[in-house]
Amino acid sequence: MSAHRRLRSIGAPLRGIGSRLRSIGTRLRRARIRRRRTRARRLRRTLAVLLALFLSACAALVVAYRMTGIPDPHPETVSQSTVFVDAEGEYLGRRGPVDRQDIPLRQVPRHVQDAVIAAENRSFRTDSGVAPSAILRAALAAVTGGERQGGSTITQQYVKNALLTPEQSLKRKAREALISVKLDRTRSKDDILEGYFNTVYFGRGAAGIESAARNYFGVGAKDLTVSQGAALAGIVNLPSYYERAGADAKVTKTLERRWAWVLDAMADSGAISGRERTAARFPAFRFYPPGDTDGGRQYLIDAASAEAADRLGISEDQLARGGYKVWTTFDLGLQDETAELVREQSSEGDKDDKGGKSGKSARLHTAVVATVPGDGAVRVLYGGADYAHQPFNDAVDGAVEAGTVLDPFLKSLRPDGPLGGLTKETAPTPLRLNAAYAALAADGTYATPYTVAKITRAGRTVHTARPETRTAMPGKEAATVAEMLSERPASDGAFVPARVVPTLPVSHSAGAGSGPGARTVWQSVYSPRLALTLALFAERGGKPARVAGLTGTLKPESYARLAANKVWQLAGSPGGRVLDTAEPKPLPTS
Repeated sequence: MSAHRRLRSIGAPLRGIGSRLRSIGTRLRRARIRRRRTRARRLRRTLAVLLALFLSACAALVVAYRMTGIPDPHPETVSQSTVFVDAEGEYLGRRGPVDRQDIPLRQVPRHVQDAVIAAENRSFRTDSGVAPSAILRAALAAVTGGERQGGSTITQQYVKNALLTPEQSLKRKAREALISVKLDRTRSKDDILEGYFNTVYFGRGAAGIESAARNYFGVGAKDLTVSQGAALAGIVNLPSYYERAGADAKVTKTLERRWAWVLDAMADSGAISGRERTAARFPAFRFYPPGDTDGGRQYLIDAASAEAADRLGISEDQLARGGYKVWTTFDLGLQDETAELVREQSSEGDKDDKGGKSGKSARLHTAVVATVPGDGAVRVLYGGADYAHQPFNDAVDGAVEAGTVLDPFLKSLRPDGPLGGLTKETAPTPLRLNAAYAALAADGTYATPYTVAKITRAGRTVHTARPETRTAMPGKEAATVAEMLSERPASDGAFVPARVVPTLPVSHSAGAGSGPGARTVWQSVYSPRLALTLALFAERGGKPARVAGLTGTLKPESYARLAANKVWQLAGSPGGRVLDTAEPKPLPTS
């Protein structure tokens, strides 16, 4: 019994331990179950919160998308400049606050479009306005040291450049993305690409592809080659650096590598063939910076600008900001050669005159006008050597003493005709006098001089010039005057002067004992193809002076004749009649 009691006394504690262990196990199982249930609840709550946040974000995005409008382009991107070109389309100059001319996308060659897409946004044709892949690709290129690529799509770049400010903030970036998506959904890809090409900055002051083509290669956008288009596409990414291409060897070499990268991408996408890729050569650039602009061309732009604004019925300021292309009547090659000839003649006169012209005494002025008889188109309009020092155009506004240069017209011009009052003028302008000699060349038909042949805007013609003609003198009278002024042919077939048309000296009331010399000298050459007039006059301190002594060893008449004949030879117009000037008569003494 005692043993049995001992066993019972030992078993009781063991049973208590087992009971406690079972109790602990039960609590552990319950705790695990509670934890599982808690984790499940937390997971469900977390998922619910995330879903709520996602739905809220989606709702907010939808609301933001609907509330976000597409803003109008800011004024800087709407403002354009007006470009002036000569009769052959050679660039003359521009007027306006920014160097931009909008053009329709159809005037941008497809290979230029493909080049920019290859360089800036290869998924442009298929993306939704934003492209996460482009952002990842740009980041990868930055990490691996590959060719620099933009993280923004072409649509985003257009929105940033034309519709928003360049502010760097998350809010602006988010708005940019929303507008880009909305723009992509409401506009065609071609509309977006056209806006992009007309606003993207290419360096060298050029905003838009048309200005860039001219500033880098001297051509219009429609004439860009595959190689030139690829070069401009490479410039877009860093224009302030690449604008020195062609002038800086390091920059040029860097751009050449990027140019090759663009062409490779075009070949890979099928935009150009392998043969075109192999044949491509890195293009030559216009030198940059371009240096001083020829001041003489501003005289031409002044005349054409005033006429173009008048034809369109707008102010010159509106013209300058309107993005027009003004096709002038000028022959820029002949104009530049005339200016160079006058400079050379003046230099020779300066040497022989020992500085008389450039000293404190008198200053010699030369004006040259050439027009097409029977039409009125002005080919040459030389009115000064330097616009910055003399903005006054001697050819258009200079009142030059006539003397007897009008004698041939005294009895021939119709009083009620367009030149009826010319014979009463004591100091006509060179342009007006040239119109009279042009009428002689056109058998008495006067044509109003004009400098604007055509005006276009965004590829559309808005004005085309038509000659305005009237009868200035009967045909028989014109033939009689022409016969009187004609030259006799020499044995070699050339023309030599048969008679002279002197300019009378005028009285000088400031002092006594004036010496010989003419105040002005006129020289005219004309044929049915061209009428050219050259005028020499002088001023001292803003007052008229004699030209005698200001033309070096040559007499003023010989100086004028030599200059006019040289310009005539440059113009390549055969069969001209040279109207010479006489030896000057002495001025009357007072």
